[in-house]
Amino acid sequence: MSEVFEGYERQYCELSANLSRKCSSTSLVSDPEQKLQKFSEIKAGLDDADVLIRKMDLEARSLQPSAKAMLLAKLREYKSDLSNLKKEFKRLTSPNSDEAAREELLEAGMADTHSASADQRERLTMSVERLNHSSERIRESHRTLLETEELGVSILQDLHSQRETLLNSHKRLHGVDDAIDKSKKVLTTMSRRITRNKWIVASVIGALVFAIVVILFYKLSH
Repeated sequence: MSEVFEGYERQYCELSANLSRKCSSTSLVSDPEQKLQKFSEIKAGLDDADVLIRKMDLEARSLQPSAKAMLLAKLREYKSDLSNLKKEFKRLTSPNSDEAAREELLEAGMADTHSASADQRERLTMSVERLNHSSERIRESHRTLLETEELGVSILQDLHSQRETLLNSHKRLHGVDDAIDKSKKVLTTMSRRITRNKWIVASVIGALVFAIVVILFYKLSH
């Protein structure tokens, strides 16, 4: 169902219930000034109800056929309800409203009229309750969506932080690899120098031994 139509429907149901209460209370008012004030309030409310009915009609006709048929059926009930409210207001504002009321109470069809009106009030009350429940479910869904969005943002932030940590670890590992390579090169160079020094020392020792042998041979021969 259209959320726009639901908004108009909720406003109309609340307005209709309010107008019904005002019509009932106005019939008990005896002060002329208070009654005129009540009439003015009811007239303004009926005008607002007419506007809401037209808005609901336009919104329903702009929807798809499957949804439009159901909304137009509900709209017919609201139009009938508004018509009854206007009749009630007209009866209240007629010059002989008290006498007309007594005569209507004597008519056989009065009970049926009140019964039908009570049924419409009951249906309107149920509609208001359903709309309130729907609004509450929409608000709850909106809250859940916001919580889910916040959780998603938090998870993304954690993932970003973990990515930064991994990148830093990779950089440190790369630095360690470079240090190991440098150490290997130094050790290789040192090993070569040690080997070269060994050969030099061995050559010097060999030369000294050879010199000693030559000297001893020379002395022994003379």
